[in-house]
Amino acid sequence: MHDAHAFLQNLALVLCVAAVTTVLFHRLRQPVVFGYLLAGMIVGPHVPLPLAADESIIRTLSELGVILLMFSLGLEFSVRRVAKLAATSGLGAFAETSLMFGLGFVAAGALGLTPLERIFAGAMVAISSTTIIANVFAERGVRGRVRETVFGILIIEDLIAILLVATLTALAAGGGLSPTGLATTVVRLVMFLLGLVIVGLLVVPRTIRGVLEANRNEMTLLWSVGICFAAALLASAFGYSVALGAFIAGSLVAESGEGRKIEHLVQPLKDLFVAMFFVSAGMLIDPRVLVAHWPVVATLTVVVITGKIVAVTLGAFLAGNGLRAAVFAGMSLAQIGEFSFIIAAIGTSTGAIRDFLYPVAVAVSAITTLFTPWLIRAAGPVAALVDRKLPKPVQTFVALYGSWIERLAAPHSTGGQLRVRRLVRLVVVDVLLLALVIIGSAVERDRFALVMRAWTGVSADVSQVIVFIGSVAIVVPLVIGLVRVTWRLALVLAVRALPTPEKGVDFAQAPRTAFVTTMHIALLLAAGAPLFVLAQLVIPELPGAVLVVIAMVIFGVAFWRAARNLHGHVRAGAQIIVAALAQHSFSTAEELSKTMEHVSAGLPGLGEPAPVVLRASSRAVGLTLAELNLRGLTGATVLAISRRSGSGEEQLVPTGKDRLQAGDVVALAGSNDAVASARELLDT
Repeated sequence: MHDAHAFLQNLALVLCVAAVTTVLFHRLRQPVVFGYLLAGMIVGPHVPLPLAADESIIRTLSELGVILLMFSLGLEFSVRRVAKLAATSGLGAFAETSLMFGLGFVAAGALGLTPLERIFAGAMVAISSTTIIANVFAERGVRGRVRETVFGILIIEDLIAILLVATLTALAAGGGLSPTGLATTVVRLVMFLLGLVIVGLLVVPRTIRGVLEANRNEMTLLWSVGICFAAALLASAFGYSVALGAFIAGSLVAESGEGRKIEHLVQPLKDLFVAMFFVSAGMLIDPRVLVAHWPVVATLTVVVITGKIVAVTLGAFLAGNGLRAAVFAGMSLAQIGEFSFIIAAIGTSTGAIRDFLYPVAVAVSAITTLFTPWLIRAAGPVAALVDRKLPKPVQTFVALYGSWIERLAAPHSTGGQLRVRRLVRLVVVDVLLLALVIIGSAVERDRFALVMRAWTGVSADVSQVIVFIGSVAIVVPLVIGLVRVTWRLALVLAVRALPTPEKGVDFAQAPRTAFVTTMHIALLLAAGAPLFVLAQLVIPELPGAVLVVIAMVIFGVAFWRAARNLHGHVRAGAQIIVAALAQHSFSTAEELSKTMEHVSAGLPGLGEPAPVVLRASSRAVGLTLAELNLRGLTGATVLAISRRSGSGEEQLVPTGKDRLQAGDVVALAGSNDAVASARELLDT
């Protein structure tokens, strides 16, 4: 037990030091998280200053911070909200975290870490920081679609992180990678979660609604926090992280329908103890350890910044966001934070990883957080630069992809939804079967080799080769099945977005092919990245780099061919729009819009072509399309231009060198948001 006077003394010391350091970093326009970390270093045992706090007391307070932080996250995870986000940001976020997990795993292997440490390193670099991003966005006043995109990805990431925390807790406690141990771990975890959720759904929402009827904030706060700590204690008693129990408690309370109100009540308490959590992390930063292990810090920092920018941008784009929003999301989420600390703490407390990895995780978080405001500030120019440097077929694809996702998200028939769900279940089954075969063949291959030697009398090396060939013979059909079922799922999704005509010419073939190719690659990345990491873990001699290069070449060639065909389709569509504009004399905006509607119906896959008449006061007048950079700023593309000149009507299939004039009719294409942004830009 902590002495009451010592507890008060340490609490006062930490709060006073943290108050000073946070004001300092606020004045320097840096995230206040740095102030907490610096306060931890000042009162910690590794910096020779006469301000030393009791580490055990601060650890206890930081544990409360973890519990309240996870409870607050759980309050955002009502079942309905998760279902909505899974349909929009789910695939992109899962593909991004899978890629980052794989990058972290491979990088840790290159640094000579143990297999279990490689798993923890992959998990630590996979999840961005909700707390840090919330603070940075609040300070910079980031709003609108970009904020929704970033927080949609963060919420799905947090859900994935909870699963990682639960799995790694069981793995570090001795579940092992054997098929029996893994199956036991999964069954225990599922039974615990099912029991807690089922009983909780029957009790917690009704209890919270009953307490709220009293209209007393202190009663609501006491009941909510009491449920939070009770669930955390229950999870700890079953051998899982307190973070898992607190998160489930928050989700159960959110089902009462009063999650926002309770979150507002818990917020001050959470902020106080989350500050303790970051101070505790700062206390573990030993500069000598960081100097001794600087290659690990430098490598993981590079992996987080470069990997997150690429992976999050790709994931956000696949979720249907435009290039600008996707790049902004990627450069916003290029850091790690609280979940990395939690995962590292699980590893060090159980002895699964060496102690130096915790301060390494904190250092990587601090460095990447330091770069976050600068990266956010540079997101706009970087997005414009990327758009300019992309090949024209890829530019065309980027401009139209968002409109296909919008059509996919529109209401469809129940039969189509049932087919999608059935194919998704088949993908999950194929992935699980492949995982079991990979683990089983790796763990039991020596035993199979002994049996083979006993049956055939061949040498040890030959028996190993025979077993390996047999494993490949089992895996290859499953891989082919996974490729086929993901292709069928991609095709079903593409047909839902761009239906095939019952008769006549299929004008949507090129856009649909590009959509199928993209969705197929995305599904294979999301399903294949965890399997690749698992295969690397249990079969270290597997030539992983070679397989990655081969996959990139195959994906790249397939995508490039689809993009080139799409570009040709769009150019042909632009000629049709030019001809349509040339045949009509437009006296009203309504007639112009109706003509574009007829063109859109005959040219599926070009989004919803929208006409804009340039006024003399428009900022676009006098600029070339390259100077205006409409696609880079808004995501919309210009398909055609109609111009009334002195010599008569002039129709253009535009290039970057065409200069806009007052009175031009500009035909735009892209997602609804992109076209709306382009209209606003052209009208000002």
